[in-house]
Amino acid sequence: MTRQLFILTGASRGMGAAMAEQLLAPAHVLLCISRHRSDALAAKAVAAGAPCEQWALDLAQPVAIAARLQAWIGSQDAGSFGTATLINNAAALTRIGPLDECSDAELSSALRVGLEAPLLLSAAFLRATRGWAAQKRVLNISSGLGRRAMAGQAPYCASKAGMDHLTRALALDEAHRVNGAKVVSLAPGVVDTDMQVHLRAGDPAGFPDKASFVGLKENALLTSPTDAAARVLAYLARADFGTNPIGDVRDA
Repeated sequence: MTRQLFILTGASRGMGAAMAEQLLAPAHVLLCISRHRSDALAAKAVAAGAPCEQWALDLAQPVAIAARLQAWIGSQDAGSFGTATLINNAAALTRIGPLDECSDAELSSALRVGLEAPLLLSAAFLRATRGWAAQKRVLNISSGLGRRAMAGQAPYCASKAGMDHLTRALALDEAHRVNGAKVVSLAPGVVDTDMQVHLRAGDPAGFPDKASFVGLKENALLTSPTDAAARVLAYLARADFGTNPIGDVRDA
């Protein structure tokens, strides 16, 4: 039976946790990389007979993780996989407000988790699978804030905008390679996660858009993590995945 390989970051909470659960299947090999291990996911994997490995690691230290990932992929039976997919989903939040009110440690962590880690993990994934016959895909989870600036969110905007442009350039590289990876940076819509809670708790003095996020919750305009995960994975399965390196789940 042809298997599918999935590597997912930020799998312990929110949409990432929902994606991890929806990816559990006997023919799927799932590796999750998050700061915390999920006992619930492990139990569901056993019940489903689904191969699932979890690494409890901090993506703010991505160099060692990328090296470990490359070695792990290299230990797999390449010929048994029909597809190999990396989903860069993890992100780190900083306090809401002007850039200079964030600590240097916060800013560094946000950019390392949100941009440096996806860059290094993508490089490791592509090196390790370069000779594979399997279809290769890199899915970067972006945000509308990577495409529209917002006061009080400079670090997050910067990491997501960088992820979008990284994806554009990486897609150009892969287009010139035999069996190159299909690469997409995808906005998942507005999802009812911890980030939305974080934004609704912001001080309007440094976050003038707070009211709009409060309104999204009050007017039931947020997508549940489960539904958002399903939409993201459906986009990943599209026959035209990779045709446009910048996407949105709301695209037709």
